[in-house]
Amino acid sequence: MKKIKTTPLAPQEFEVEQISENEANIIAYPFETGYAISLAHPLRRFLLSSSVGYAPIAIKIEGAKHEFDSVRGMLEDISDFILNLKEIRFKLNDEVAETEINYSFAGPCTIKGSDLTNNEVEIVTPDSHLATLNEDSTLNFSIKIAKGIGYVASEDTHDELEDGYIALDAYFTPVRSATYKIENVLVEDNPNFERVILNIRTDGQISPLEAFRNSLEVMYAQLAVFNSEISVKAPTTIERVEESPDLKKLTTHIDNLGLSARSFNCLDRSSIKLVGEIALMSTNDLKNVKNLGKKSYDEIIEKLQEFGFEVGGDIADDVVSALKKKIEAL
Repeated sequence: MKKIKTTPLAPQEFEVEQISENEANIIAYPFETGYAISLAHPLRRFLLSSSVGYAPIAIKIEGAKHEFDSVRGMLEDISDFILNLKEIRFKLNDEVAETEINYSFAGPCTIKGSDLTNNEVEIVTPDSHLATLNEDSTLNFSIKIAKGIGYVASEDTHDELEDGYIALDAYFTPVRSATYKIENVLVEDNPNFERVILNIRTDGQISPLEAFRNSLEVMYAQLAVFNSEISVKAPTTIERVEESPDLKKLTTHIDNLGLSARSFNCLDRSSIKLVGEIALMSTNDLKNVKNLGKKSYDEIIEKLQEFGFEVGGDIADDVVSALKKKIEAL
């Protein structure tokens, strides 16, 4: 007979698998069927849309009036220069919302992302190509870098710029990709639970774990409006489970049951050490303990009931999960 539940199982396993400096898998389980995708999909959306990052929003190039212009001695025209600039990812050293940085280069040289690093800004894509200058050529330009989320079109910032600046489409998000997959995971011989594996890849402005933490904060903030009007009971956390009176009783040694020497020795020889190990058994499991007679069986049932539990009785899923961890650690 399938066990009837009154609450869904709350996942308690959390892992971070670091693939590289800018890529990681966030793994959580076990979820009830259908719950994993219900959480993974909005988290992915928040990762892609609300992670804070830096991007150039405008550029002023000496000798160029618009993006279809060119600069003498530079191999790239302005439109190619701008495309290359968008591939370079900036990280401001001071937590400011916006700044302007001036650069000056003389040819012959090849300008890469690493050449833009200074006291104000760090380039997290140092190998990205920006421009190539011929001999006797110079390139002077200023970049406005801003902090933001998501994508902002150049049309939205154009009117706020001073003369001479070319507005740029700004891609702020530091998350390059966020994908997830759902796998089945076994819980108490039941394969119908799920594990979510969320793969996060960033551009280096922040780590994947920071991006995940930020998306959770945004998600919680969006849900907070409901709790302001409707009092929602806080979920039981792993820490609260550890403080559960039931868990404390179940992790008590069997010698606290007050069993006779014969009953105690039967359990002890079968490597049953904790009260919870008996409570997790079925009646048949207990009857099949080696050398356990009916009198000892009845005594154990009675003592366990006095302790507040039944053999094979209903125990909260989160308590069962925490109890099994402690049993495995013995």
